[in-house]
Amino acid sequence: MTKTTIVGYPRIGVNRELKFTTEAYFKNEIDAKELSAKAKELRQEYWNKQREARIDIIPSNDFSYYDNLLDTAFLLNIIPERYKKLRLSPLGTYFAMARGYQKGDKDVKALPMKKWFNTNYHYIVPEIEKDTEFSINDTKPFDLYREAKALGIDTKPVIIGIFTFLKLAHLNTDKTFEKCLEELSQVYIEVLDKFEAEGISYLQIDEPILVTDLSESDINLFKDVYNKILAKNYKFKTILQTYFGDVRDIYPHLKDLKFDAVGLDLAEGKKNIELIEKYGFPKDKVIIAGIVNGKNIWINNYKKSIDIIKKLKKYVDEDRLYIGTSCSLLHVPHTIAKEDKISKDYIESLAFAEQKLVEVNDLRELSKDDKYVENNKYTENTNILERKNSNSICFNKDIRSKVENLKDEDFVRAEDFDERRKTQKEYFNFPILPTTTIGSFPQTKEIKKLRQSLRKGEISENQYEDEIKEKIKDIIKFQEEIDLDVLVHGEYERTDMVEYFGRLLHGFLFTQNGWVQSYGTRAVKPPIVYGDIKRENPMTVKWIKYAQDQTDRPVKGMLTGPITILNWSFPREDLELKQIAYQIGLAIGEEVLDLEAAGIKIIQIDEAALREKLPLRKEDWREEYLDWAIPAFRLTNSKVKIDTQIHTHMCYSEFSDIIKEIDDMDADVISIEAARSDSSLLDFLHENNFKLEIGPGVYDIHSPRVPTEEEIEELIKTMIGKLDIKKLWINPDCGLKTRGMKETKPSLINMVKATKKVRSYTPGV
Repeated sequence: MTKTTIVGYPRIGVNRELKFTTEAYFKNEIDAKELSAKAKELRQEYWNKQREARIDIIPSNDFSYYDNLLDTAFLLNIIPERYKKLRLSPLGTYFAMARGYQKGDKDVKALPMKKWFNTNYHYIVPEIEKDTEFSINDTKPFDLYREAKALGIDTKPVIIGIFTFLKLAHLNTDKTFEKCLEELSQVYIEVLDKFEAEGISYLQIDEPILVTDLSESDINLFKDVYNKILAKNYKFKTILQTYFGDVRDIYPHLKDLKFDAVGLDLAEGKKNIELIEKYGFPKDKVIIAGIVNGKNIWINNYKKSIDIIKKLKKYVDEDRLYIGTSCSLLHVPHTIAKEDKISKDYIESLAFAEQKLVEVNDLRELSKDDKYVENNKYTENTNILERKNSNSICFNKDIRSKVENLKDEDFVRAEDFDERRKTQKEYFNFPILPTTTIGSFPQTKEIKKLRQSLRKGEISENQYEDEIKEKIKDIIKFQEEIDLDVLVHGEYERTDMVEYFGRLLHGFLFTQNGWVQSYGTRAVKPPIVYGDIKRENPMTVKWIKYAQDQTDRPVKGMLTGPITILNWSFPREDLELKQIAYQIGLAIGEEVLDLEAAGIKIIQIDEAALREKLPLRKEDWREEYLDWAIPAFRLTNSKVKIDTQIHTHMCYSEFSDIIKEIDDMDADVISIEAARSDSSLLDFLHENNFKLEIGPGVYDIHSPRVPTEEEIEELIKTMIGKLDIKKLWINPDCGLKTRGMKETKPSLINMVKATKKVRSYTPGV
C-alpha cells in the first residue's frame, strides 16, 4: 500500500514560540530547563499534527534550537578547541558556536554562516581542526526518537549524511577530504548501531549534495563510503533523501547503493522523471516521490501530480511508491489558519505546512484509481486553480507592455565605470577608507511598540511619522558624532527590507503570521507575488530626503533590488521569473530616479540574495538565471547621472564563482560579508582585478559580541594588503536591524576609530 511521509517540518512555532523562548534564554530570563520544556511542547505539537493528518512515516530530529548542520557537528564532536576552552555547559558551547561568546576575558567569534543550497535559510559551517577527534558527543537524535515513541509515534530519525556534511564543512586541517570521510564513517556506523538498538523502523539520511555537480571521484567516494556504512544490513529501512534539484550524476548508480528507499524532488528536480523514464528505477528500492512542493506556498495542482504518480507506477508497484514533500517544510510558514485578513479569493489558493500535510494524504487517496475525477477534493482543487488564474490582479496590460518593449539601452548606464569613478571622486571628495553602514539600525522595542500602536489605532499616522522623524534625527546626529563619512536614515519606518517594498507595490500579498526561519532565531515573513508588479507612488523619498535635510554629509537612499525582492518572496508559478524580475526592476528604477531628483546622490540597491537562487548546476547558471538576473539589477539604475553613486550589498554567499557577473552589475560600490570568513575571498578579488569599489564587512553583525578597535584595525590592514586602498570602503558586514543599540554603538565607534588609526599611518594618505 502507498505510504506517506514528509522530509521535515517547521520548528520556529506558529507564533514564533521557539524564537522568543530561545531569545529569553539568551537574555537569562529563563533557564535551560524552561527552554527544553518549551521545545518539547512544540515538538509534540508538530508530531501530533502529522499524526492527525495521517502521515504514515513522521520525521524526528528535524527539530533544532538553531541549525541542523550545527546539531550534526555537535553530535559528531566536531567542536573547535576555542569553544571547548570556554568551559561552558554543552548548551552554552553549542550557542557559542552559533552566536559567538563575549564575557570577561573570554571572547570568541561565531562559526561562519552560509546559505543552505538555493534557499534563504542559513546554516552554520562546521569546522574540522587538525586535532578534531570524531566521536558521538550528543544523544539528541536518540532522545527525540524515544520522546516521540512515548507518544505512540514510531518516527523516522533524520540525520544529515556524511557526504553533504563534509562537503559543506570547513576543513581547517591537513587531513584530506578522503581521510576525513574514512574516519568519520566509523562514527556514522556507531550512530546507526545506536539507532538499531533503539528499534527504529526507518532512518532518513539527507544527502542534498547529490543534486549538485558531482565528479566521477565524488560518485565513487559516495558509493564506497555508504557501502561501508550500510554493510551490516540493518533491520531498519534506510532512506537516501535528496532535495532542491535532480540527481542526474548519481542516478545510474542508485542500483549499486544499499539504501532501501530514495527520496527524489519532483518539484524542482524536473529531470528526475526523465531519469526514471530513461533508466527505470531499482526494483529493490522504494521511491519517495517529492510531489508536494516544500518551498512554495501555492496549493498543489492535483491533476499534474496525479499524472506524475501515474508515470511512476509504470516503474514501481504501489507498495514501493510513497508520496511525500519535495524538501523539508521548514521553508514555508506553519499554517493558513492564522490568516483571517487575506480575502478568500486569495487564501484559498495558498497551502502552508499544515495544509501540505493534507495534500500529501489527498494525493495518496486520489491516486488509488481513475475515479479521482469524481472526488470532491479533486473538483474543488481544479476550481480553485481556475479562479486563481482568472483573477484580474494577475494581468496588467500596461506593465506587460513595458517589459516587452525594453531595449538594450535600458540596461546600460551612459558612462563607463572609470569615467563615473573619476567624476564621483571629485564630487564627493571622501577620505581614504570612507566609512558607512549597510543601512538599517536596531529595531528596538520602542520602534516595534510604536508600529504596533499605529496598527491598533492608538496613535494617528501623523503622530507615528513625527516619532519616526525624531528617530531619524537622533541616528543622524549619532552618526555625525562618531564621524561616519556616509550616513543612513536607519530604516525605522521599515519592518523588513522586502516586505516594506512589497507593501507599497501593486501585485503582492502579505500574511499576518507567515513566518519562516532564516537562521537561528531570525524569522522573516516573505511576501507573496500574486500578480503583476507596479509602483503607484514614491516609496522612500520623503524619509530619505528628510534625513538628508538634517545633515551636510551624504545620506544613502536605501532600496532593495529586484532579484532580492523576488528571491525573498514566494513567487507566482504562472509567469517566468525573468518577467517578474523585470517588472520589479522597472518599479525600483522609477524610485531611483525620484530619489535622484530629490537630491540624493548615493543610492544603495541591495541585492543580498543574488547568489542564493543560482541554479545548483553550473550548466544551468546563465540561461536559467544570470542572463536575466544581472540585467534586472542594471535596469534599476541605468538612467542615473554620472555623479550619482550606486551602491549594492550582498549577504552571506560564496562570490568567487560569479565574480565576473558581479562586476557586470556595473554598480559603483559593493559591500559584502567578510567578517566571518577567512581572507580567501580577498585574495580572489585581488587575483581577478575586481573592478568595483568594495566594502568587505569588518565585523559580524549576526553575533552580539562587540569587536575591539584592535581586531578591526588588523582586519583593515589585511584588506589593504590585498586590495587597492583607493577602492576600499569600511563598513559592518550587514544591516544592524537585529542587533541592540547596546552593542551597535560601541562596535561602530571602534570601527571608525580603527579606520582613522589606519589612515594616520598609511603611506600616501
